[in-house]
Amino acid sequence: MKKIVLLGYMGCGKSTIAQKLSEILKTSYIDLDDYIEKNTKMSIKEIFESQGEIHFRKLERLYFIELLNSPGEIIIGLGGGTPCYANNHELLTRDDVVSIYLKASIDTLFNRLVANKSKRPLIADKNDEEMKEFIAKHLFDRSYYYNHAQHKVNVDGKSVEETVNDILNLLA
Repeated sequence: MKKIVLLGYMGCGKSTIAQKLSEILKTSYIDLDDYIEKNTKMSIKEIFESQGEIHFRKLERLYFIELLNSPGEIIIGLGGGTPCYANNHELLTRDDVVSIYLKASIDTLFNRLVANKSKRPLIADKNDEEMKEFIAKHLFDRSYYYNHAQHKVNVDGKSVEETVNDILNLLA
């Protein structure tokens, strides 16, 4: 049974796409951050504040592997940084995984994130120019890891349905 793993930068649509895909494929969807919060009974923010990022990244890898090794098919939505730490990008190429990078341009990400940036701690305090620069730098830093995904689906200018159809075509 293959696991479908969706990855990409915040705002690329991982959660939205995964939920729609889950409905169509009749497969459960698990957001890795939600899974970590449920298992630790702490929010991601609380883990970062009380135990630090290194501890969080260890938990993230542990729970990612746990999900990958669980029985049955599931769709896993990764946190934006997950592939970039603890060699998690190597897990994207496993034989029992179909990994898909939801690729979005800086402009697409900016336009999607600017409206609710207060909910995103990494960008909450940035003005528009700083935010675009932050996204551009982050994307550049993370692209090496994201590009380990077996498939890339461009989401620029596409509806949720169009993106889901692109993924279904990959899976066919």
